Amino acid sequence: MPPAVDEMFSLAYEELRRLASAVRRDEANVTMNPTALVHEAWLKLAASSVHADSQLHFKRIAARAMRQVLVDLARRRNAEKRGAGVVAITLDEARDEAASSAEEVLALDEALEELGKVAPRQAAVVESRFFGGFDTLETALLLEISEATVTRDWRSARAWLAHRLRPSATREDASAR
Repeated sequence: MPPAVDEMFSLAYEELRRLASAVRRDEANVTMNPTALVHEAWLKLAASSVHADSQLHFKRIAARAMRQVLVDLARRRNAEKRGAGVVAITLDEARDEAASSAEEVLALDEALEELGKVAPRQAAVVESRFFGGFDTLETALLLEISEATVTRDWRSARAWLAHRLRPSATREDASAR
C-alpha cells in the first residue's frame, strides 16, 4: 500500500471509527464492533492498490470498504441462518435506524446495486451519506456536484429505496421497475 494512503488512514482513523459506530451500533445481535469494522476495512484497503487523491476521496473509498465488509459479514451470517425475507430500512439524516441485522445489510446492498444501475449518482450519494457519514457539502465536493443536487438525489434515492425495501415488496415487483 502506498505510504500516502497509509498516512491518510492514520489521519482518518478516529473519524472512521465514529462513522463505523453510526453505521454499526452496538446491539445484542451485532457481532462486529466499530473498531473491528474499521480494521477489517483497512485490511481490505491494504490488500488492494488504492489511490486516493485527497482525504475526502480516501474517506469515500473507506466507506465503500466498510460497506463491503458489512455485506460479507451479513452473507456469512445469512448463510448460517437461511430464510431471510425483504425487510424495512430507514435512511434518515440521524441514522437512528441504521442497518443492524444481516438481512437489512444484504437488502440494502442489493437495493443499492439496483439503484446503481438506474441512477448511479444517487447510489453514490447514498453510499457516501449512509456508509461514509458525509454531510451534504462533503458529498457535493466528492462527487463534484452542487449541494442542491446532492439534496435532490438523497431525497429521491431514499424514496426509491423505501419503496424497494418496503416489506410488502416482492422480488418480482422490484425487478419489474
